Amino acid sequence: MATPDDSRTSGIGLQRFGLGARPGQPRDQRDAARESMLAEVARGVVAQPLNPPFSGAAEIGGALFAFEDKERMEREARRVAGQAQAMQVAAAPPNPQAAQNPQAPVAPQAPAAPQNQMAQPAKPPNEPPLPFKTYRDEVVARVQLALEAESGFAERLVQFWSNHFCIAATKSNIGRSMAGAYEREAIRPHVFGRFEEMLVAAESHPAMLDFLDNRLSVGPGSPAGKRRGRGLNENQAREILELHTLGVHGGYSQADVTNLARIITGWTMVGREAVLGFPGSFAFNIGLHEPGTQPLLGKDYAQPGKAQGLAALTDLAHHPATADFIALKLARHFVADEPPPTLVASLSEVFRRTQGDLAAVSRALLESNAAWNAEPSKIRSPQEFLIASYRALSRKADPGQILGPLGVMGQPFWQPSGPNGYPDTNAAWASAEGIKTRIDVAAGWGRQAAGSVPDPRALTEDILGPLASPETRQTVARAESKPQALALMLMSPEFQRR
Repeated sequence: MATPDDSRTSGIGLQRFGLGARPGQPRDQRDAARESMLAEVARGVVAQPLNPPFSGAAEIGGALFAFEDKERMEREARRVAGQAQAMQVAAAPPNPQAAQNPQAPVAPQAPAAPQNQMAQPAKPPNEPPLPFKTYRDEVVARVQLALEAESGFAERLVQFWSNHFCIAATKSNIGRSMAGAYEREAIRPHVFGRFEEMLVAAESHPAMLDFLDNRLSVGPGSPAGKRRGRGLNENQAREILELHTLGVHGGYSQADVTNLARIITGWTMVGREAVLGFPGSFAFNIGLHEPGTQPLLGKDYAQPGKAQGLAALTDLAHHPATADFIALKLARHFVADEPPPTLVASLSEVFRRTQGDLAAVSRALLESNAAWNAEPSKIRSPQEFLIASYRALSRKADPGQILGPLGVMGQPFWQPSGPNGYPDTNAAWASAEGIKTRIDVAAGWGRQAAGSVPDPRALTEDILGPLASPETRQTVARAESKPQALALMLMSPEFQRR
């Protein structure tokens, strides 16, 4: 039987590496949290959300281009109808009655309906346009999967890697429509795979190529560059080096940024014309690719076509600076803003020795006593707070109650303000204004859940168990109402920190 200290450590671990407890979860399961998470790593498979709105980027691309074409036709039809109406008004004979009584209102004329246009089915009331509907449905499917996870270590890793290789759904209709598919296709299949495979999948995904503008990049010496007079876009190359692999102090130069941009010219997205494949899917366009050998970090890359970019990304994935950068980010995310240097060194060593085996790195993180036994110091991010609260309150994934709270707390899914993703330090989320917003959000959840929670004191004991301090138990017990008691539990230090 686990001792009270063991139970407390497991409770902290369930919050640090997982998504938090659920009501009725057997205590022995919680005490075996580390073993359960290691079993997730051993299985090597990360679950996918059920019933996404589209199967993947290619299907989304076709639907999105059709949606945009239809909208463009409708705008043009309204413009033509408006011009026709204006011409009718201008050509109409004078109204004698209006001349006698200038103050009399003139009945408006209905706009002329476009001819030879089939009637379109009415859109359901309050149904958002396709990009917003797709984004909403992807968010709901993702949250529902997190609510059903046993411990949630794999889901936490998905969140980490999705933020590491972030895109922004607000960039364009492509980003908004493909954000969920990007995570499903580029991140989830590789969480327990090899880093180089995730790197290639992320950098070649249409959502990333759109977000960082590589689909607009043209090699100056390529056939298209000579013909169009267009040139390189270095955005994606810069972020690959600075944010995705080596890190800002990884030893690269501006020349390396420019040369990597040349190397990945031709990595693009198939357009609506579908010349190179399914609309919205990845394609390598040799007509955009800068020819010739390119140096990068002291090594020449002379491979033909797409193989040049694959070789460069593979070497970046195996670079020692990449191992150090990823190790620091992982330790900072899961353990502390200033993680133990020995933990960072250990994770980096495993990354290098296994050539970026992410299952091995994840296992080393879980098995580290420095990581597992550290006192809670990280405040849950808004997304972590929402998932943990919904699990504790047995809530379902309702879109309005996900999008709204995450929006006001500052961390909606897949919408960071820049390519460096959402911040991962306490200072970003523990400001006075941020805590006040959390209190308001927790109060709302407490009111909504009050009817389904028999006894907040029992729920506090069930969810926090050995983590709950006497002060928190007393505060919840003395609350003036059930909604207030639930809000106080959610805002307790033991619930907020991991």
